[in-house]
Amino acid sequence: MTDRKTVSNVPQWQYRQGATRRATRVVPEEVPVAFSYGGSTHAVMMATPDDLEDFAVGFSLAEGIIRRADEVLDVELLEAGSGIDVQITLRDATAEALTARRRRMAGPVGCGLCGIESIEQATRDVPEVTGTFKLTPAEIRQALDGLAKGQALNRETHAVHAAGFFIPGEGLLAVREDVGRHNALDKLVGAVLKAGRQGAEGVVVVTSRLSVEMVQKTAVLGSPVLLAISAPTALAIRTAEEASMTLIGIARGDDFEVFTSPERVEAGVSADVA
Repeated sequence: MTDRKTVSNVPQWQYRQGATRRATRVVPEEVPVAFSYGGSTHAVMMATPDDLEDFAVGFSLAEGIIRRADEVLDVELLEAGSGIDVQITLRDATAEALTARRRRMAGPVGCGLCGIESIEQATRDVPEVTGTFKLTPAEIRQALDGLAKGQALNRETHAVHAAGFFIPGEGLLAVREDVGRHNALDKLVGAVLKAGRQGAEGVVVVTSRLSVEMVQKTAVLGSPVLLAISAPTALAIRTAEEASMTLIGIARGDDFEVFTSPERVEAGVSADVA
């Protein structure tokens, strides 16, 4: 177990309306986090040092190491110099499959992405999502407002991303924050699985742009809708189409843009745009 702090107060110089003054600012901590299976390090991420048990489960699912949360028997956090070693104990069959995978990976040069053995895997096929619920514009606004209210660390620092899981008719199940947008989503995936909920039940809502990795991770969770305050990349749109996922971006206030599978959003008044 670790007692790492998630924020620090740092000195600064503020420039306001032509004047300068000394002040302090709260900033998020960022530390190396190693994911180790069976005593061997699999990957090292730079991350905010909280909700690391959720991170371990979500990362393991995203990387294809596990398929269900109950394949992780234990997560132990160990201090390791400047970082944290997250020791993950897997069920025997899952651990054996990972060992075999490592043997296949020995030798080839990787492309620098965690858990990726080839460039082709960086744009790997995604599972098709199956959730059939419909979202109203009011629920989209509710999800965004709930995510904003749940960003305790960002209120202190204005420097971290957040990911939330919104269930229509219930509200926001969980919010997770991190300096890395992918880390925040991995933490959220772990929280959803540990809560015993299914991705198909709800919407993943994030504060970041919609890159292809965010679509891939959402598809692995099984959520049919990915909602963000920023815009998607072209590859993210193509990947969401492949997964039959509804991709909603540039969602601010009561306005939003739907890029794929609009049938999951209840339509308002139609207007032709020249």
